[in-house]
Amino acid sequence: MATASGVSTPLQLSSTRRVGFCTGNSAPAKNLFPRRAVDGAPAGTFFVKRDFVYKGQSCHQILPLKQRGRLQAAVLPVTAPLLDDEEKRKQMSEDYGFKQIGAQLPDNVTLKDVMDSLPKEVFEIDDLKAWTSVLISVTSYALGIFLISKSPWYLLPLAWAWTGTAVTGFFVIGHDCAHKSFSRNKLVEDIVGTLAFLPLIYPYEPWRFKHDRHHAKTNMLIEDTAWQPVFPKEIKTSSVLRKAMIFGYGPIRPWMSIAHWLIWHFDLKKFRPNELPRVKVSLASVFAFMAIGWPLIILKSGIAGWFKFWFMPWVVYHFWMSTFTMVHHTAPHIPFKTSEEWNAAQAQLNGTVHCDYPRWIEILCHDINVHVPHHISPRIPSYNLRAAYDSIKQNWGKYINEASWNWRLMKTIMTKCHVYDKDRYYVPFDEVAPEESHPIKFLKKVMPDYA
Repeated sequence: MATASGVSTPLQLSSTRRVGFCTGNSAPAKNLFPRRAVDGAPAGTFFVKRDFVYKGQSCHQILPLKQRGRLQAAVLPVTAPLLDDEEKRKQMSEDYGFKQIGAQLPDNVTLKDVMDSLPKEVFEIDDLKAWTSVLISVTSYALGIFLISKSPWYLLPLAWAWTGTAVTGFFVIGHDCAHKSFSRNKLVEDIVGTLAFLPLIYPYEPWRFKHDRHHAKTNMLIEDTAWQPVFPKEIKTSSVLRKAMIFGYGPIRPWMSIAHWLIWHFDLKKFRPNELPRVKVSLASVFAFMAIGWPLIILKSGIAGWFKFWFMPWVVYHFWMSTFTMVHHTAPHIPFKTSEEWNAAQAQLNGTVHCDYPRWIEILCHDINVHVPHHISPRIPSYNLRAAYDSIKQNWGKYINEASWNWRLMKTIMTKCHVYDKDRYYVPFDEVAPEESHPIKFLKKVMPDYA
């Protein structure tokens, strides 16, 4: 490890991921040198020279330095041996915007082991609590519509933010129904789930089928239906597709759930024959809502009213849908693995992030971001997630990833977590396609780095 005093300690590396750090001050260390010393690189930025032993051979590596205050970080890939080092995990947490990055869960721990440690009461359905969540969503949404109708133009963004967050609560209610954690009556769950999704023009059954697969294959390469990293072969296909992916995984990533909604839920070819009858009922319900609800809104308030009362809250909903989903399972240290390497307990416990949001968001969205217990067992109702998480923290706390929603966390995901790499997990676009990665470079420049 190179320091400002010039002390260098050789590091023993394996084929796994490591992160090296150096503490900088106004005077560079003897192992730091200007970027102009590297052929073709512009002047003004420092690199660090790292000496290490790899497979019995002495090696050194030149790595760019990232500076934040007095801390400079040279970032290398990250895997289990690094995650076993508490000091390294603390430094990674600081760098990525996390409160805690968990240690690697031992291979011999099963998902059943984790599930069996939970108290039985967290699985219990409480009808009063379930319908109270419906009441919260309906009243908060109605309040939002009222605010939109009464707000002057300059307060409309606040009214849209409230209403879009409230309607996200509808999605969470339907989400509980899909997981059979809303009611003991399956018909009630089907009806409530379908109705809850209608204002979002989201087909309930198609989403349910695909979401079940997300839980069964969380962060499994190719198989997970929520998010996938970009594959190297995709980035090489065409310039147009490459630019679209750079924008999609960069500046517009907080709205990429719109593309996911369109691609995954309306194509009948994506469903098994035995799923098609229920899929068609959901699609018919959505199209009926659009055919009846949209004209009524336009008849009552015009195209501008449709934009104000439906479209903008829907855009806010998709902001939360995209943001919640990517924060739940995306970070430089969380890998996608092939089916041969995939471990259910590690994927669900190590591969899921607990993220705290402002309390009003947590209330309107029914604690969906207390997400770790939900991936241990989707049958835990949303109103029991906090009690389940308290139990998980007591028994498995050292393996948990925790964050509070912040700029650095979002910046890390949007500027680093792009192209799949087996060893590094993610390679940013500006490494693989630097000439076309201006949107990523722009985000790095303008997004705040506050944590």
